[in-house]
Parts: sequence; structure tokens; C-alpha cells
Amino acid sequence: MEKRELVIIGAGPAGLTAAIYGKRSGLDVLVLEKGIPGGQINVTDEIENWTGVIHASGAELADSFRKHAEHFKAEFRETEVKGITVDGGRKVIHTDGDDIEAEAVIIATGASFKKLGAPGEKELTGRGVSYCAVCDGAFFEDQEIAVIGGGNTAVEEAVYLTQFASKVTIIHRRDSFRADRLAIERAMSNPKIEVIWNTVVEEIIGEDMVEKLVLKNVRTGETSDLAVSGVFVFAGMDPNVSFMQGLVDSVGGGWIVTNERMETSIEGIFAAGDVRDKYLRQVITAAGDGATAAMAASAYISEQLHIQGLLLEPEQVTAFIFSSIDEPQARLASEIENSAAGKRSNVVLLDGYKNRRMVEKLGITELPSMVEFRKGSIARKQQVGSLEEAVKFLS
Repeated sequence: MEKRELVIIGAGPAGLTAAIYGKRSGLDVLVLEKGIPGGQINVTDEIENWTGVIHASGAELADSFRKHAEHFKAEFRETEVKGITVDGGRKVIHTDGDDIEAEAVIIATGASFKKLGAPGEKELTGRGVSYCAVCDGAFFEDQEIAVIGGGNTAVEEAVYLTQFASKVTIIHRRDSFRADRLAIERAMSNPKIEVIWNTVVEEIIGEDMVEKLVLKNVRTGETSDLAVSGVFVFAGMDPNVSFMQGLVDSVGGGWIVTNERMETSIEGIFAAGDVRDKYLRQVITAAGDGATAAMAASAYISEQLHIQGLLLEPEQVTAFIFSSIDEPQARLASEIENSAAGKRSNVVLLDGYKNRRMVEKLGITELPSMVEFRKGSIARKQQVGSLEEAVKFLS
């Protein structure tokens, strides 16, 4: 089976940034991607909120990300990931080709916009059809546009879009919003916003750009046209996690839960970008996630290799495992280190706080403890509370 240090699943802004940071950290990096590198930004015609770049198309930015990662010799492979299994700490990625074992995995598969499924939507995406008000709102200065949806995102983004558009028409299939009361009050009090209730979009029409919508009243069946220059669809998003099969902790419709280091509930598996449960999903926040995940993965891999070299590879070794944030334990570690200095009974000190997942993996639940390893396995262990007890264990 092929073995790699860091495997990144997804080549959007998060995955590509992780590849850059991973390679700069000296890791062996493999990026798996089943589509065009760049992710969702490829469907954004213009991007004006990437810091330092006043204007670029999504495709241009995606291409620059890819070239940057290639510059540092990250390896790319076009394949579809079918699943991930974890057994005894081994992380195996199953693809439509061969299986790959990785020291660490970063999930950066992003999210997909829920589509209306109306004729013309796909053809005019990026040409008036948008799924991101922050990304594209400024391109509709003094124009009339439509917002599709009735939840918080749709209502709040409609208010946001009034900063640019001359008129915003919210189209909702029900007769009341599902948004919070405050959001509804803000929208309904805005003179630029008009609401069309009990209505769905039957078709989006335009030559090079969106020109009008064909609407249908779900109660009467009556159809009508609405002339607009753009339409923002906020029917929701879904994380691209179908291959995960509940492997890591998630919320809602599958958004992956991480800590600030982008660590998931499974040791050695990280998540970055829009696939995470997070407040803001933007290119710049995805890139930041990717950088954090790569550095955390690098630290994790180094930790694993270091501990393996210290504890699991020697014929015999004794370790004192303690918590560095517990002052008596940290003091005892110094006493043991000083006592063992120059003696045949050398002791490895391992911070169980910083390496808590490895300690849990070894099955050590009580700190501080002396642990004797023989040929990679625990031969004996004992909780100790004093230098005398540690010396007795060593003798």
C-alpha cells in the first residue's frame, strides 16, 4: 500500500494553502482532487475581496493557488475519494484507484450550494446567477436584482445587497419567512426591498447575462416575468462529506467540528475551509484554515515520529509521563531528570499535556506515571508521586 505523510483531500483555497504550508514545513504532500483545482471560486466571475488583489477572476485566483503549490513541489492526483477508515491509528484513504495510508489527513472538500434546479441556472452561473452576496454584490451597483430564499441567510443577505442594488426583490415559496424576527424587521423596513410570497422560480433567462426570471405562484399557478440583472440563490449549502460516513464529529447537515488547530474528533485527521462548522465561508478564511491545518498536521506528524523514536523503537526504555501545566508534576519531572543524569537508568520525559492524544492512545490514564517500554509495548507502568517512588520503579 502506498504510504504518505500528509494527504490533503480537496484542492480549493483551503487545500491548496495547506499544500503550500505543508511542503514549506518539509512534509511529503499529496493532494487528491476529483474536479478542477480551486473549488467554488471557479464559478465566481470576479473577486475583489482577496487581500492585496484589487481585481481577479475566480479562475485566475484558483490558477495562481495551484501554481504556488506546484512551485513547492506538492504532488497532485486526480481521483475520487470513496472513504476513509481508521484502525489502530492507521488512516487509510480509499479512492477509485489504489488505497493510500497517511500519517495525517486534511479534509478540505468544501461545500456545495444547493441549487434551484431551474432551467438557465447552470448556464448563467457566474453571469448573473450567484450564491455569494459578499463575493458578487458590488457588481450590481444601481441595478435591480432578486434573492431566492426565506431563511436567515437569504433575508440578511438581501439587506446587505441593498448597499449596492437599486432594488432587491426577495422571492419566497411560502407566505412567511423562516428567519429570525430581527432580520425580518430589518428587511421589511428597508425601502429597497420588496417581497413576492408563495412563489418559485420556474426559469432564469438571459443571453450573455441574466435578464429576467419566470416566476410561478404556487397557490394560483399563475406565471409572470421579473426583469432583473442578477439573482442570488440562498437555498442553503451542503458540506461535501458523503465519503466520511460519520467518521468524525459533525453538526447540522454534516459540518465538521474542529478546534482552533483544525483538529477533528479523530487523531491525525484535520478539516479546513468551507467543510467546517464556522461563521464565515470565504476564500480568505478557507486559506487561513488551510495554513493552520497544515502547521497542526506538521506538528502532529513530528510528534508521532519523535515519540515513536523515543518510546517504540528502542529495545527498552523508561518514560516519565507528566502534565506540564501541573506545577508539582513539572517539578517532579525536573527532579527525576536531575537524578537520572549521568546514570545508566536514563529516563525519557514526555509531556502528557502536549501529547495527550498519544498518551490516550497508549492507554495511560493516570498522570504522573512511570512507564517501561520493551520492543514498542508497555511492559509495566505505575503512577508515581515522588522522586523516591520513581527511583524505586527504576531499580
